[in-house]
This record gives sequence, C-alpha cells and structure tokens, in this order.
Amino acid sequence: MNLLSISFPKLGWEFDISREVFTIGNFSVYWYGVLIALGFILALVYGLKSARMFGLHPDRVVDVVIVGLIGGIIGARAYYVAFSWEDFADNWVSVFYIHEGGLAIYGGIIGAIGAAAIFCKIKKIRFRPLLDLAAVGFPIGQCIGRWGNFINQEAFGSETDLPWGMVLSDAAYLNVEGVTAGTPVHPCFFYESVWCALGVLLLILYRKHRKFDGELFLMYIGWYGLGRAVIEGFRTDSLWLGDIRVSQLLAALCVVAAVIVIAFIRINIRNMNDPEYMKLYALTEESQIALGLIPDPNAAEAAEEPAADAEDAAEVIPEENEEETVSEEPAEEIPAEEEKTEE
Repeated sequence: MNLLSISFPKLGWEFDISREVFTIGNFSVYWYGVLIALGFILALVYGLKSARMFGLHPDRVVDVVIVGLIGGIIGARAYYVAFSWEDFADNWVSVFYIHEGGLAIYGGIIGAIGAAAIFCKIKKIRFRPLLDLAAVGFPIGQCIGRWGNFINQEAFGSETDLPWGMVLSDAAYLNVEGVTAGTPVHPCFFYESVWCALGVLLLILYRKHRKFDGELFLMYIGWYGLGRAVIEGFRTDSLWLGDIRVSQLLAALCVVAAVIVIAFIRINIRNMNDPEYMKLYALTEESQIALGLIPDPNAAEAAEEPAADAEDAAEVIPEENEEETVSEEPAEEIPAEEEKTEE
C-alpha cells in the first residue's frame, strides 16, 4: 500500500494514510467507497427508524432508497463529468472509476430525487413526506462521506495560516493554481462535514414542529446551500461555468428558493385557516390505515358483502329443494281394472 502524508503543523498532528483498506490480488477496497457506504447505511438506519413519524411504511421506504441510491450515484458522477469533461476526453473509460473520487453532491441529490420521484409516481407513494425523511438522511451521508475526500487528499481549499491548516503530500498540489506544495491549506472537507452534522442536529430538533410536508427538505436545501456557498469560495477544485463556480451559484440559488417557498406556503397556511390545507400526511386517515393504526373501513365493507351474499343464498336454497322434492314424487299408479275398461 502507498502511504500518503497529511499533517497539521500548528496542531502537531501528522498521519500516514493509505487510500486502500486492503488488497487481494488485483482487487482493492478503498476507504473512499467504505466511508460512502457507511454514510449510506447510517442514513438508511435513520430512515427506517423514523419512517412512521412521516406516515410512511418502512418496507416501502427501502424500495425507494434502493432506486434513489442508483440514481444518486449516476447523477453525482454525471454532474462531475459534465463540468470537467476535459479530464475524461482522452480516456472516457475513466468515467467509471468512481473509487478514485469525482462525485458531485448536487448531482447526487438531483439524481436521487429524480429517480425516487419517478418510482413514487409509479408505486403511488407519497413523495413530499419522503423528501422530509430524506432531509436528514442526506446530511448524515454527507457528514461521513466527506472524510473520503480527506483520505483521497481532495476537496481542499486555498492557502491559510489558521491553526487547523493542513499540509498534504506533494502529489495533491499538482495542477492546483495558487497553492504552493508544502503550504497549509483549508480543510474544506472538515468544514462541510461539521456543517452537515450541525444540520442533522437542527433538523431532528425541528422535525416535530414542521407545518407542511416538504418543509424539512426545503430547510435542508437552504441550510446546506448556505454553508456550501461559503465553503466553495475556499476550494481550489471547483467546477466552473465560465468565470462562475457552478456549485457556489447553485448553492446561493437554493438558499433563496428555499426561503421564498417556505415563506409563501407558511403565509398561505395562516391565511387559509383551514386545518385540511397542506395537512401533514402522517395525520391523515390514509396514512394511519396504511400503518395499521386504525382499521380500513373499505376492507370492513368488503368483508361484509360476502357474508350478506351467503345469507341470501341460504334463504334461496331451501325453496329450490322444496321444488325438487315435489317433482321427484312417484306418479300415482292406475288400477289394472281401469286400464282394461279404457281398452
């Protein structure tokens, strides 16, 4: 295994880290993938434990998560490749080398939500409560997954003289403009990991106070966007669209959009003064029936119909039997003398 050096000079910390967990022959397992998988598992555990709070059955959540995971990976890679195609143009096969890094979180969110939305439409699963459930799952995964950037020595920032500035191996500084090898840089991965952890805490504290389905997800979009807009300004590996940092622009737009939509819906809820308007799905009869909290009246009616039919059939059967009994009585025999007279 090749060891990479990472140090924090002013803190007196130094680490020699391998990107590989272990290798068997030509097959290697990388820390990047392990950490992403760990983040996914923790997010899934949260989702299954909290599904009923949002009126969703855990079994149906698992189905959506599997579809969303596939869409998220595809979206994250496609987003990254689209804005850095020059790195793949000469070797397009490397597009599939996701173990080396190169997954864009915004692409992952877009891909996961898009795939989940289509699946929910087909399977008739309520989508907005599912978004609220995912609102905490996403930052859980991000909080853990960002440490994969630390192992890979990527997603770092510009030079800094702050106490927590980190120094990477010389190879990490190659092709990075404005940064000199051996100079401490911003640990942007750590900034984002901490920001996401705080987001998880705040969203969990607020989830019981949400006013409408989808509010928690909008808050996540706004919270993450606010932090990303600032952190992205430090990074040296941003994806660019002309002179604009793509992720920074998208993050700022997410903050504005989230604030506007939340304010608009909350004002409508207050003005409507109707308890049924934008009612939380978890409080509806449909949700409580699906979770088995109350009996399904339609199922009870369906069970009563066969019983009523059986009673009607029982009343008809005796009459039919009486007719059959009459028709089956033997014909009265004619005395022999009468038969001769007739002849």
